[in-house]
Amino acid sequence: MNTRTLDTGKESRQRSDASSTIDLPIGAHLVTQRNGYEHHGIYVGNGRVVHYAGFASSAHRGPVEEVEIARFAAGHPLSIRPTPSARYAGDEAVRRARSRLGENRYRLLTNNCEHFCAWCLLGESRSEQVHCCLRHPRTGMRALMCLVKAFVESGASNGAKSRGRSARVAQLA
Repeated sequence: MNTRTLDTGKESRQRSDASSTIDLPIGAHLVTQRNGYEHHGIYVGNGRVVHYAGFASSAHRGPVEEVEIARFAAGHPLSIRPTPSARYAGDEAVRRARSRLGENRYRLLTNNCEHFCAWCLLGESRSEQVHCCLRHPRTGMRALMCLVKAFVESGASNGAKSRGRSARVAQLA
């Protein structure tokens, strides 16, 4: 799919939030390339994105949430996915995205972050990533292996943080 890459490097982080997000249109479909998959969200203005957190930042399923654009990008390149056939755009897409804040029914194959963005913009829930993985089993297996690896690494880092906290608590006791 066609996307326009945005600058999320050190220079843009040093500028003010207003100037670094001034070119982002309200209701834009944002995409960050992760290891083996893409993560999707809707830009709602003021440097904030509504997205289905899913497993994007932890081993535990996350809800639809509104976060800072830097947290959404998580250090990955950010781009805009054009949606020329959008049924809902601008403020209406933002209203739809925010109407689902707090929803926690993430499902990788049937209700993920891309399904969420398609629903916000097109009025129908669909994911090209899922369709591609189902049509091309090798692509699907590669994506699954990347997700499992990220899941294991996330669990390991969360476990290390938890062990570190437990050790500090034990030292204080």
